[in-house]
Amino acid sequence: MEDTKKLNTSKLGTKEYWDDFYELETNNFKENPEDTGECWFADNDAEDKMIEFLIDNTGEYRVSSDSSMIDLGTGNGHLLFQLYEEGFHGRMVGVDYSAKSAEFAAQILQSKYPEATNLFFEASDIFSTNWNPGQFDVVLDKGTLDAIALSGIVGENGQSIVQLYPKVVEKLLTKDSIFLITSCNFTQDELIQIIESEHLRVWKTIEYPVFEFGGVKGASICSVAFVKK
Repeated sequence: MEDTKKLNTSKLGTKEYWDDFYELETNNFKENPEDTGECWFADNDAEDKMIEFLIDNTGEYRVSSDSSMIDLGTGNGHLLFQLYEEGFHGRMVGVDYSAKSAEFAAQILQSKYPEATNLFFEASDIFSTNWNPGQFDVVLDKGTLDAIALSGIVGENGQSIVQLYPKVVEKLLTKDSIFLITSCNFTQDELIQIIESEHLRVWKTIEYPVFEFGGVKGASICSVAFVKK
């Protein structure tokens, strides 16, 4: 049976694509300071649902208004900025392998949220063995696994980038920490199969509108929260 978790490669999985994309976003921001860039999955309200999920589950495991958070593939930092506006004031770190992305998010931070001394942005290769940002209460992914899965990159041990990703996430988590991921390329079952391990267990999922085609029901997007045991 074909492994549906394997995606075709695409320019969306390349660093060059995102460098060019965020250079354009930066130029647009310089011309219009109100233009802070695109909010991914806005049509599905995914970002709002992720934030609502954290608000509704405050007090569970390590989720609190003071939770330390890291956003993998932060892009323009929009998710972290919205969390900040909703009252989450713990240490927040946004990382992206595109330096242009990190620079753009930092410019928005300086312009729109100069008082937010708890927000940081950096360009990093999360798959590098030298990358060690510490551990966090909450790890976030909104479409990042989707993008890197399109890169076609294979690790030194022959594992795909998708197979390597859960280990990256796991080292960022301490006991009772949460990993909340949203995807439009993988189904809920596929995400669980990719991420769940002895130490990372499914906690809760976020509900989205379900469509039916040819007698098969599904959703165009899914969000799953895992807890580190």
